[in-house]
Amino acid sequence: MNNELIFLKPVFKNMIWGGSKLKTDFGYDVEGDNIGECWAISAHPNGDCTVESGKYAGMKLSELWASHRELFGDAEGDRFPLLIKIIDAKADLSIQVHPDNEYAAVHENGSLGKTECWYVLDCEENTSIVIGHNAKNKQELADMIHEKRWKELIREVPLKKGDFFQIEPGCLHAIKGGTVILETQQSSDITYRVYDYDRLQNGKPRELHIDKSIDVIKAPFTPPAYSQVTEQKNGYISKKLIECKYYTVEKIDVKEKALIKADKKFMNVSVISGSGTANGAPIKKGSHFIVPFGTETLEICGNAELIVSYI
Repeated sequence: MNNELIFLKPVFKNMIWGGSKLKTDFGYDVEGDNIGECWAISAHPNGDCTVESGKYAGMKLSELWASHRELFGDAEGDRFPLLIKIIDAKADLSIQVHPDNEYAAVHENGSLGKTECWYVLDCEENTSIVIGHNAKNKQELADMIHEKRWKELIREVPLKKGDFFQIEPGCLHAIKGGTVILETQQSSDITYRVYDYDRLQNGKPRELHIDKSIDVIKAPFTPPAYSQVTEQKNGYISKKLIECKYYTVEKIDVKEKALIKADKKFMNVSVISGSGTANGAPIKKGSHFIVPFGTETLEICGNAELIVSYI
């Protein structure tokens, strides 16, 4: 039985819209007040996490995936499949869309597409989020984009802490300012910007991807259908947020002691509040680790909320 968890050191990204909550709310040792993203569990070339301690200390997650596939239940694939982020949006993100695997493979040098989901960790009062659009068909969508009829086009929904959204490829979307989310996604860094509020970065507007966006945005918009299941288990409450072909995501609430069955190929775990221990190792808000294949049981002692994902 393998009990050693794989703790990872995140990679941080400065963003034009980023804030300081990754430092103030999560206690990460980062400089600056525009840190927009914490790539918490990632083997993507644009942000490859380092193993923090233990037998594999100092190795990149991509190296571990390449040379120790047994830790991941011999899962198939040429790259670690998922990417877990915390996003601190002090200002609005661009209105954007992601391609699917097929489009990205052809147009983005063999990259994966991006299916992603958001769990809202915190948000200011009266915040909203952009999910989808109001165009009736592809032609109307193209016309509204070219004519910059953003207010007509964009579909906004109100937001509160604890909300969850699945963002399929082809869904127009944007996180707005005052929002902190945990994002679970395919391991891809492909984003097509449709509109960026005419902002300047280093004196220039950021690149837009209008033609590719129109190619991939689905019209009309149809919200994805999924059901959520909450269960009382062995010392914890599990809420299954989503199960799709790329990932399953659960929120787990622990009070005192939980024994979580680790019967997946591997599990990604992010601590979103509280503290305690995981198989004897100290954990706190902002800890991220992988439960490798063969662990059998993940024992959490303390009071903590976790987001867990697996393939």
